[in-house]
Amino acid sequence: MNQKILPASTSMKEFELFLKSPYEIGVMLEVHIAQLKNISQMAKQKGKQVIYHMDMIHGIKNDDYATEYICQEYKPFGIISTKSNVILKAKQKGVLAVQRVFLLDSHALEKSYRLVEKTKPDYIEVLPGAMPWMIKEVKERLNTPIFAGGLIRTRKEVENALEAGATAITTSKIELWQNWLK
Repeated sequence: MNQKILPASTSMKEFELFLKSPYEIGVMLEVHIAQLKNISQMAKQKGKQVIYHMDMIHGIKNDDYATEYICQEYKPFGIISTKSNVILKAKQKGVLAVQRVFLLDSHALEKSYRLVEKTKPDYIEVLPGAMPWMIKEVKERLNTPIFAGGLIRTRKEVENALEAGATAITTSKIELWQNWLK
């Protein structure tokens, strides 16, 4: 993936900013299921690709049945989830699968390693992404491309995460989207 910043939208207003941006791929976080048709159409009209966060689509359960429905009905570029069955279903449907992993403590990290080894997602999203030493460790251990997200607030933190091995940064911080390309 060549795009180093993945704008993450938490509202339609932010999504519209993404649509006006030069970025081709964006992440849709908090969204109501009734908005998906409109979001998909708007993205298609602008030649944009959307990664939906299945765990944050309100009005639908984040399970493999819902994932199959979202993949068939809206044909997203990708799906993000913490749930292994969602990741496996997205992969089965030929949709980019991103396993979200929280770096809470050593126990959670080991559990996440086992989960990723089982699901073999296309990418891992590590949160918080403001810990470059952990990005490096996770990348070395799993050899899976990484998106870093969460608590990345400055251009320097973006650069640190990328230098540590992240493929791209997911961020809802609009200033980072806009300033990165300058």
